[in-house]
Formats: sequence, structure tokens, C-alpha cells
Amino acid sequence: MDFIDYYQLLEIGKDASQEEIKKAYRKLARKYHPDLNPNDQEAQKKFQAINEANEVLSDPEKRKKYDQYGKDWKHAEAFQGQPGGGGAGGFRGQSYRPEDFEQAFGQGGFSDFFESLFGKGAGAGRAESKIRFKGADLHASLELPLRDLMHTHKKTLAINDQKIRMTIHAGVEDGQTIRIKGHGGEGIQGGPRGDLYITFHVSADPVYSREGSNLYKTEPLDLYTAVLGGEVIVETLSGKVKLKIPPGTQNGTKVKLKGKGLPLYKHEHILGDLYLTYQVKIPKNLLEQEKNLFTQLANLKKP
Repeated sequence: MDFIDYYQLLEIGKDASQEEIKKAYRKLARKYHPDLNPNDQEAQKKFQAINEANEVLSDPEKRKKYDQYGKDWKHAEAFQGQPGGGGAGGFRGQSYRPEDFEQAFGQGGFSDFFESLFGKGAGAGRAESKIRFKGADLHASLELPLRDLMHTHKKTLAINDQKIRMTIHAGVEDGQTIRIKGHGGEGIQGGPRGDLYITFHVSADPVYSREGSNLYKTEPLDLYTAVLGGEVIVETLSGKVKLKIPPGTQNGTKVKLKGKGLPLYKHEHILGDLYLTYQVKIPKNLLEQEKNLFTQLANLKKP
């Protein structure tokens, strides 16, 4: 039988502490657990080998035998029982045949000998009964319209045949992920459920763009109002606002409407600002009379 390096199997060094052994075992046992790898024979074999390695290395006496006798550690009693023995040196100068040990310990292989040495049920079965594993975490995404971010609201999601009632706070960011504890996969062997992670994706809005809690909007402005001044009604996400337009307002002029942006996440009373950029509209398809009036204006400007 080939020698099994338990340290290599658990991915630790030979000077590993008991805490390091325990940590390495838990990590690998969860990775290869049969419940997480259904119908995977290789994973099940790996899981059993990991348990056997942990069973030996976590016990100081068994680890001592393993370290002392190396590949022959399983037959330490036979070595010690030889005349002049007391250690591996008991076989020095003697011819050794593998079948001698087969006759002494049977041909059941490593697992049978492991059970005969440490007791029936040792290894994978016993380790499984002691270790509880947290269930797998689940990940989901939820798309939200920008305009839904103005107010905190409730939403019910259907994930893996379970309905989850959750609170979506105003001002949530695009790409932000939240955790809902205990709504992931079932725990293993009585372990706690995993968690559910939801990532929000805020869909693009045809009117507004966003930077943090501030909003940006292009506001059309007719030429006559831009030239002569006047008043316009502007739509915002929190209602309509009346604005005064100074005479001679230029195309591309920017104004800030304080407190007309999005709420700050989890601080709904703190609002960002709305930035407007005026886009002066040049009239098309002028009537002949309108063309004449513009011509008169142009002539007035000539020196």
C-alpha cells in the first residue's frame, strides 16, 4: 500500500499546531463533504481520507507513532513486539515481506486496520457526527428603476421556493450588495443555514443620470424665453418646481436645485441636489413672417 502523507493531505506543515490542524481539517472537510458533492466518488474518497488524517494528527499519541514510524506507522505494535525491538530498529538486518503483515493484519486495507487500531466507527463516520457545517451562501440580483430609490419600500422576492420579504432602503447604490442572514442553503448535520446575498442593479433612466445622491438632467429651454427671460415649470423626482429664467440665458447654462436629488442611503432625510443644464432650442420650420422678424433683429445688430 502506498504511503499516505497526512500532512500533505491536510495541506499543512509537519510542525503544525493542533489549532492549525483543526482549521485545515474543517476547511477541507467542508469542501469535500458528500452532501456538497453528491454522486462524486472522488470527493467522497477524499473526504474519508481527510477524516482519517485528522483522526491521527489530532491525537498526540497517534501522531507520535505516525511521525516515528513513517510509512510503517500502522504496524507500530508489530515493530515493537519483535525481539530486540522497541522501535523500527527491531527489523534491522531481517528480511521483510509485505505478506507477513497481510497475514498479521488481514487484507482489508487501510480503513480496516484504522478501525482495528482506533475502534469501530473511527474516521469519517465519527468525524461526521461531530462536525456541523453552515449551509452554502446564495447569491441573487435585483434590478431597480432609479425612480424607486426616492423612498424606502418593501419587496417580496421568490428565491429557491422561498418567499423573502425585504426592505429596500431609499438611495441604494448600483452594484451594492446586502446580506440577509439565514436565508441561504440548509445547514449540514444540524449546522446553521447559509446567508443570502442580494446585489442591486439600478437601471438607466431616460431623463436622469446619477452620481451618488446627486442627479443630473438636461432641461430644454425655448429660444424666446432664453432671450427675453421668464418662468418655466421643471419636473423633479419630488415634484414640480417653478424657476425664473434670466434674460439672455445661454445654451449650456447650469443651475443647482438644492435638495432635489436622491436620499442618502439609510438617511432618507438627507437629500442630494439636482443639477440642470439648459439646452436652448432653436426653432425650425419658421414662417415667412418669423423669418422677416429675425432678419430685422439681425439688421438692428449691424453697425
